[in-house]
Amino acid sequence: MQKKIEHLKVRREQNVREALQKLDAAGSGVLLLVDSQGKFERTITDGDLRRLMLSDAGLESTLSLLPSMKSVVVQPGAAAREEALTLMVRHSIHHVPVIDSSGEVLQVLDRKDLDEQILLSTPHLGDQEQEFVAEAFRTNWIAPLGPNVDGFERELAAWVGVKHAAAVSSGTAAIHLALRLLDVTAGDEVFCSALTFVATANPVIYQSAEPVFIDSEPESWNMSPQALERALADARRRGKLPKAVIVVNLYGQSADMDAIIQLCDAYGVPLIEDAAESLGATYKDRQSGSFGRIGIYSFNGNKIITTSGGGMLVADDEDLVRRARFLSTQAREPVPHYEHTTIGYNYRMSNILAGVGRGQLRVLADRVDARRRVFDRYRAGLADIDAIEWMPEPSWSRSNRWLTAGVIRPDRSNVTSADLMGRLAALRIEARPVWKPMQMQPVFKDKRYFAHDSNSVSQQLFETGFCLPSGSNMSDGQQDRVIDALRGLLRQA
Repeated sequence: MQKKIEHLKVRREQNVREALQKLDAAGSGVLLLVDSQGKFERTITDGDLRRLMLSDAGLESTLSLLPSMKSVVVQPGAAAREEALTLMVRHSIHHVPVIDSSGEVLQVLDRKDLDEQILLSTPHLGDQEQEFVAEAFRTNWIAPLGPNVDGFERELAAWVGVKHAAAVSSGTAAIHLALRLLDVTAGDEVFCSALTFVATANPVIYQSAEPVFIDSEPESWNMSPQALERALADARRRGKLPKAVIVVNLYGQSADMDAIIQLCDAYGVPLIEDAAESLGATYKDRQSGSFGRIGIYSFNGNKIITTSGGGMLVADDEDLVRRARFLSTQAREPVPHYEHTTIGYNYRMSNILAGVGRGQLRVLADRVDARRRVFDRYRAGLADIDAIEWMPEPSWSRSNRWLTAGVIRPDRSNVTSADLMGRLAALRIEARPVWKPMQMQPVFKDKRYFAHDSNSVSQQLFETGFCLPSGSNMSDGQQDRVIDALRGLLRQA
C-alpha cells in the first residue's frame, strides 16, 4: 500500500509536465501534493492541472503556482470508508485520502471501489469456455446433446473418479432422477439432511414420497451420524426403512462419509450424495460426490464452477446412468417413431452450456484454491474478533470453501447475525444467513425430524450463522471493505 502511495506523491518544486506524466502513469485520477517532510498538503486532479495551464502556466512551470486549499480527508478507523463515501457524494469528488495524526497519507479511497456492490458469489469465467462454445456454433450443435455434452460427462467423471456421468439441466433435476432410479414412489420415506437448500428436499415431494429430516452435527455442520442412527433404528422398529438417504455436503465441505456409509450399509439403504456445493472438495483425499450410490453436482451461476444453469448425475453403475439419460430425454424408446412406455423429463443439458462447463472444469483446482484463500484472508483479518466462530474444517475434510460461513457467538457479542447482514447491506455488501433448515420451513412443518441431541444444531446455526462474499474473483480491496465493516460493527459491540 505504501509503495502505491509513493507513486502518487509530488512536491511543489516539480513541474506540470512531471505531474501530468505521474498522473498518467499512476492511472488513479489523483496525485498527492506533499511538503518537504512528506506531509500531506492537498490533492491534485487533472482538472487542477488544466486550470493551472489555462492561467498561463506552462508545462515547465512548477506546482508552486497551485493555490493552497483544504482537501477533503478522513482519519483512519473502522468508519473511514463509510465517512469517505458520504463526503464524496456531498462534494462531488471521487477520491479521499486517509490521513493519520502526523499528516502522513495511509491510503487513498476511490469512489468506484466504495460504491461498488459486492455480491455473495459471482460467476468467474476463464479463457477456454468461448473456444468450446464457438465450436458448438461452428458445427451447429446448439441443441441439447452433442460433443460438448459427451466431453463434459467424460471429463467430469474422470475428475471426480467416478465411472459414468449424465449432464442435466440442474442439480435439482439430477436429484429427481436419482430418486426415480432408486424406485422411490408414493408413500416411501427418504431421509434428508435438514440443513440445506430446499432443492434437496423438493424432489422427494415430486415423487409423492415423505421426507424425514436429519439434523447436523457441530463438527462439520453436515448430517449427524448420531441422529441418522436413531432415525434408522426408529424406521426399523416401525417396519419402514427409507428408500434412500440424501446427504448434503454443505458450503463445500463433505459430511463424515465413513460413518454415514457404514450406517446406510448396515441397514441396506442406498445413499445419494448431494455435492451441489462441494465439487472440488475432498474427504480423506477422495473427491466429494464420489461416495454415494449416486452423486449430484450443480453448475448454477453462483457455484464454484458454472454452466449458467446445469447439473450432473454420476455413478459407477453404468446401467443407472444409462437409465438417467433415457429418463432425462423424455423417456423416448429407441425406435423410429416416438414411443414412450414410461414418463420422462426434459432434463438434458445443452451442448452450448456443456461447452461452458468444459472450460470451467479446467480451472476448477484454481477456483478451489482461490476460495480457500478468501476464507483464510477473512479469518486472518478478523482473528482478534472472538465473537466470530468460523465453519469448522475437520481433519478428514478439505473444503472448497464455496462460501465463507461462520456464526456470531451470542455469549461474546450483543450483535446478531441479522445485525451483521443489515450492516453489510447498508454498505452495498451482500451477505446471507445460513440455510433455513427444512424442519423450520412452513411447507415441511409436519414432517418428521431427528435432532443431533437435545439441541437442534441446524436451528442454532440458522439463528446465529452468516455467509460472506466469497467469489474466487474477489479483489483484496473488496475483501478489505467487508473486513473493515465487520470490525467496525463487532469491535463496538
